[in-house]
Amino acid sequence: MQPFARRRVRAAFALAILAVAVAALIVAVPASAYLWLKAFHVVAVIAWMAGMLYLPRLFVYHCEAAPGSELSETLKVMERRLLWVIINPAMIVAWGLGLWLMWSEGWYRSGWLHAKLVLALALSALHGMFVAWVREFGADRNQHSQRFYRIINEVPTVLMIAMVILVIVKPF
Repeated sequence: MQPFARRRVRAAFALAILAVAVAALIVAVPASAYLWLKAFHVVAVIAWMAGMLYLPRLFVYHCEAAPGSELSETLKVMERRLLWVIINPAMIVAWGLGLWLMWSEGWYRSGWLHAKLVLALALSALHGMFVAWVREFGADRNQHSQRFYRIINEVPTVLMIAMVILVIVKPF
């Protein structure tokens, strides 16, 4: 098995352990499960955001590297690992727990949550674009400039700020 495939298996195994732990929490400690799941949701969101903020920075550096160079190949590995081992699993956990929290608390009736969901969908769409760009860089077919990726690097930050304000302030 290739090293990258082993990492995918380990990431899937870690997600399975998390799912079992969450299920055990719900069954064993139902009264406290909400706060535990909320904590795991926040941890997943932090991990997702860390990756979403770092990956475009790698793209900026990758633009400088000559295709096929040692630096380019190293950045390809870094981008793939960041995406598949951290960003993708964190997004899945953040969405799964977030939807569970929303449903369990009846927040789906709240206006602030509708706005947050729209922003989370926008962040997920950006995540999908990152996946496509990792594939393009992997095939040495990058279509964008450093400046483009520097601007894109700010989008997750703006989305994060807006989501945090919606969650904490609940303006409507």
